[in-house]
Amino acid sequence: MRAICFTGVLLLGGAVLVTSCAGAEPEETATVSSQRLEAYREPDSEVYVVEGDLAFDGASALRAYLEPSEGPGLVVGCPEGVIVKWTPSEARDLRYCVSTAFGARHAVVVNALNQAAAAWEAAANVDFLHASSFDGACTASQAGVIFDVRPVNGAAYYARAFFPNAARSARNVLIDTTAFGSIAPYTLAGLLRHELGHVLAFLHESSATCPGQANTCPLTDPDPASVMHYPGCGRIAGDLVLSRLDAQAAGFLYP
Repeated sequence: MRAICFTGVLLLGGAVLVTSCAGAEPEETATVSSQRLEAYREPDSEVYVVEGDLAFDGASALRAYLEPSEGPGLVVGCPEGVIVKWTPSEARDLRYCVSTAFGARHAVVVNALNQAAAAWEAAANVDFLHASSFDGACTASQAGVIFDVRPVNGAAYYARAFFPNAARSARNVLIDTTAFGSIAPYTLAGLLRHELGHVLAFLHESSATCPGQANTCPLTDPDPASVMHYPGCGRIAGDLVLSRLDAQAAGFLYP
């Protein structure tokens, strides 16, 4: 299984240049925990990406997350005991646009997003709505949608998303050109099922080799089949699909 690795700057009281390599195999899980804490700063922004695809809006938000904890299973952020999630009305109107900058791949992305959204909609009281009228002007400043889906090139991930408490400028699902290559056993729809899980507030599944982080609340027991597992942390092989416990957690969070 390929692990998503990254290079960038991690601010923990000061700037530290960190680098890790791509292509970690499952037997290298002993190094995964430290690699997860390395961050990539999005170009020309204050968004920091850690664990391959978790986007945090600003260094302070990143610092609040990067405190080790032993929380089990699937978790959500809950600083000071308050769960980070969409309100019921917001969850049923998660409008997004898909940039026409994808070119010939636009329809492929739209279809993969439809598949990914349908999986979460079947498990929880949420609705992802493609507002296609905004596709031609699908930017981080587009006010007619909750989030935008745009292509990037040369990023340190296949794709990355955001959490419900992000500012509009950081509410993006960014898909790198590498996501359209040979990514078996994953599919684009599988990657987007994972990313939409982040959009709904889910963090990465923790495990014995990849402990959880602070300011989080566990929703399930450890689940090696979870769609929210980070590569190399004990996940079973295969594409990223919702497990039984994922569906239960989603239904609990958005009844």
